[in-house]
Amino acid sequence: MVHPLAPPDFDSVELINEVVAERQGGVNAAYFTGRAQEWAERVQGYVHGGGSPAEVPVWPEIEDRKTTFIGLYTHPAEDSAQGAVLDALRAHRLTFCPACGEMGKPNTLDHFLPKRKYPHFAIVPHNLFPMCDACQGKKLEKTGDEDAPKFFIHPYFDRFTSPRVVKLAIDPPYDTPTFTIGPSEDLLEHERTLVAVHLRELAIEVRFTHFFREEYIRLLRLMQDARDGGQNCAALLALFRGHANSISPNSWQHIFYDSVLNNPDLVDYLATADLPELL
Repeated sequence: MVHPLAPPDFDSVELINEVVAERQGGVNAAYFTGRAQEWAERVQGYVHGGGSPAEVPVWPEIEDRKTTFIGLYTHPAEDSAQGAVLDALRAHRLTFCPACGEMGKPNTLDHFLPKRKYPHFAIVPHNLFPMCDACQGKKLEKTGDEDAPKFFIHPYFDRFTSPRVVKLAIDPPYDTPTFTIGPSEDLLEHERTLVAVHLRELAIEVRFTHFFREEYIRLLRLMQDARDGGQNCAALLALFRGHANSISPNSWQHIFYDSVLNNPDLVDYLATADLPELL
């Protein structure tokens, strides 16, 4: 599910200083020089505020030139300071989306605070992280509203009191169970609120219910094979959970097997009941 990431190994404020320095002698030299200090201060405030839209104000004075700032991201000059940073961020080795946990390399960078509303953060490394297409399609330019000023978990800054942020409930009847995803009960109240909103806004339950159904069908087959071979079902489940935990305690596989093992009725069903015949 949600995977925390180490912050980028770049100084976001120093990058702004380098970008301004590269503009000296160009047509935008005076414009960027006149805003360099405030730009750097706002970037520093973003980092200190953990990127939260509730803590980071917009910059109305640059609205008429926001395309100039966005162009630094969309059309970085060859050998530019920000171009090198963007290339490095895109060269990540992640094999899952940190926002939803979908396996596969995320093929794009997301602006945590959208660049059209916050153009001065368009090239800030701490505002950019890999994200899958499905999450980007749900997130778009949303940030929050009056009820929830922050919609999304920030992978660089948000850390929780529990290593697991999501729980999965598998409810009977166990031949055709239902799956419900929600915040972990081990989290503090404000943490559960953020996780719940994140799950809602990215439509996590709708998107991953099919995965859990297919994983459950596979589980039934595995348990039937284990019983036919005289193996201990609970021990095998613990083995599967351990392997999944090596990926991440927030991987969907680990969440799935942990939910199974923490459900004594389901474990008993898998070990003793007549399992449905599957094609």
